[in-house]
Order: sequence, then structure tokens, then C-alpha cells
Amino acid sequence: MTINKIKTPIVILNFKTYLESSGENALNLAKDLESAAIESGITMAAAPQATDIFRITQETDIPILAQHIDPINPGGHTGSNLIDCMIESGIKGTLLNHSEKRMKLSDIDEVIKSSKERDVFSVVCTNNIETSVAAATLNPEFVAVEPPELIGSGIPVSQAEPEIVEGTVAKVKKINKKTEVLCGAGISTGDDMHAALDLGASGVLLASGIILADNPKEALINLVSKI
Repeated sequence: MTINKIKTPIVILNFKTYLESSGENALNLAKDLESAAIESGITMAAAPQATDIFRITQETDIPILAQHIDPINPGGHTGSNLIDCMIESGIKGTLLNHSEKRMKLSDIDEVIKSSKERDVFSVVCTNNIETSVAAATLNPEFVAVEPPELIGSGIPVSQAEPEIVEGTVAKVKKINKKTEVLCGAGISTGDDMHAALDLGASGVLLASGIILADNPKEALINLVSKI
């Protein structure tokens, strides 16, 4: 399936603010993603810190997402992420409402609309079935369901709480057939991703399981080995 020119299944790696995924390390990690994508044929995307976006887009050819975009227009908004500047830096998509960067529903709606006007795809992070359904009404390209208690735990939601993934897919599709569901929280292995896809997800959103791995590229290849 292709959404806004993004082919699924997709692996989105959120770089967060780990030192292992910042600066020079961020570029190296993005190159690992690119290499793993070429080797596996699976779409792999990165969500680095804002300071690393431009360099990564210049030196790799993978979809890059902002970790967050603010619902603002050009002007006096010190410390905010303006979508126009993010696009000029090279993003193709954006995360919104991550559990570490929650947003008001009205602000999510505004950013999704701004993104669509500029052909940028949006991934709205949610924490349960109910918020996933609410997010789907706003018509994002993706909803990524991530129970907060499992984020960074090493316990995959696709296996620990499969009913959340399966229920989210079923109810989101009733609301909006165009919105795809991603699975997040604790995902790190081929079994985890295989389970997520079996439950109806179109890909995964993950972070520490890859970023902190001894060999990130090897971990990425393992992640998609059972697709």
C-alpha cells in the first residue's frame, strides 16, 4: 500500500534525544536505516531532532519526519517548530502528540490540516483505542498506538497487549478507512513486528530497541526478517 507516496509496511525510528542518535551519531543511524531499507526492500523512515534534519536529508534518501510541529504561523514564536522551516529542511512527514510531547486535539487538527496543504504526512501518536478513534476523525495518514507504560520497557505491545492493536485497527477503520495504524511501544524484534502486522498494523514506530542496540543495522534487518 502507498500513502502520500510512502509505501507500507513502514518502520519509523524516533531518534528522540539520545546521544546515540544525535549529531554525527544521528547521521550514522540514518545511514543504517537507509542501508537496511535497500537490503530488505522495506520502507524505513527517521524522526531525528530538529537540529539534525537538514544534514540527514542532504546525505541520505529516506523519508524524514519532524518529531513535533507546532500549530503556528510565521512570527514571534520563540522555541517552536514552524512547519514551513521543517519542510525547507527536508521533512516528508511529522510525528504529533507523542506521549513525551502531548498536544491539544484542536492543535493536532490544525497541524494535520497544515500538513495536508503542504503534502506532508502525519503520524498521530495515541495511547489507547479511544484516543486512536478520536485521532482518526482528524484524517491523519497514520495513527500510532503506544500504551505509555510499555514505551522503552522492552515489552512489545503487539504481544503483551495485542487486543489494543487489534481493537485500534478495527475501530479506526470504521471511522476512517484511509488512516493506517502503526504499532509502537516495546517493539524491537522480528517476532514483535510480525505480530504487529498480523494484528492489522501497517508498520511500527520504535526507538530505544534499535537506537541502543549494539549493532543498529543488524537490529533493523532482524526487525523485518519475518515479513
